Amino acid sequence: MSVVIVIPARHASTRYPGKPLVELRGAGGAARSLIRRSWDAAMAVSGVDLVVVATDDDRIRDHAEGFGAQVVMTSTGCRNGTERCAEAIANLGITHEIVVNLQGDAPLTPAWFVEDLVAGLRAAPEAQVATPVLRCSGRMRADLIADRHAGRVGGTTAVFGHDGQALYFSKEVVPFVPGDIDDDADSPVFHHVGVYAYRPAALAAYAAWPEGTLEKLEGLEQLRFLERGRPVLCVKVEARGRQFWELNNPQDVERLEQMMSDMGLQ
Repeated sequence: MSVVIVIPARHASTRYPGKPLVELRGAGGAARSLIRRSWDAAMAVSGVDLVVVATDDDRIRDHAEGFGAQVVMTSTGCRNGTERCAEAIANLGITHEIVVNLQGDAPLTPAWFVEDLVAGLRAAPEAQVATPVLRCSGRMRADLIADRHAGRVGGTTAVFGHDGQALYFSKEVVPFVPGDIDDDADSPVFHHVGVYAYRPAALAAYAAWPEGTLEKLEGLEQLRFLERGRPVLCVKVEARGRQFWELNNPQDVERLEQMMSDMGLQ
């Protein structure tokens, strides 16, 4: 297989237990679970050979199979989505060129984010891991800052060099920018979109490494690669008029539902 999308989902989330089964109402009022909406987002991506939900929870498995998803069970020992993807691929025993980790809390991820990510990794044969970054408008940056001031662990930001190689990822809003930025103006802050594309060797190596210090402090799995001296390629993606946010906290449900209403997403 050329491209496989794995959607890791666990019920025992520290910040939001049961999050994959939380229902979100679209523009027409129809309610669908977070994992269903993430599955729908994955199925809209072109050039993909397989989409599979990876979970350790029977409730998520039963629900996902109920709407037609293929599910692979993984152990409760997986500490993050990347480890769960690695175990899922090993359990499936498939051959593949690229594995995409589409986090189960990002139902508003447009198909072209993933398509551009895969294209970016293919265009850089030396790269082993890639992830999308989206330039924040002044309003997005202000929303990220507001989350931090309210004590909420919200979206992640990324800083990278001229070659696109990640320098750091953080739950803080980096880089620091003095003053305010108009809502519709571009900012120098990039929102890290929680999607990853790995080559098989990088995914297998990751699963064999112990958890890193920065990874544990920030709660960001991709920092394990940086702590091991393995570069992560940041691929810039364009919003094309779409709003984007992830469901990190219960307060994000209302925000995502409003975004779906604004964009007319069912």
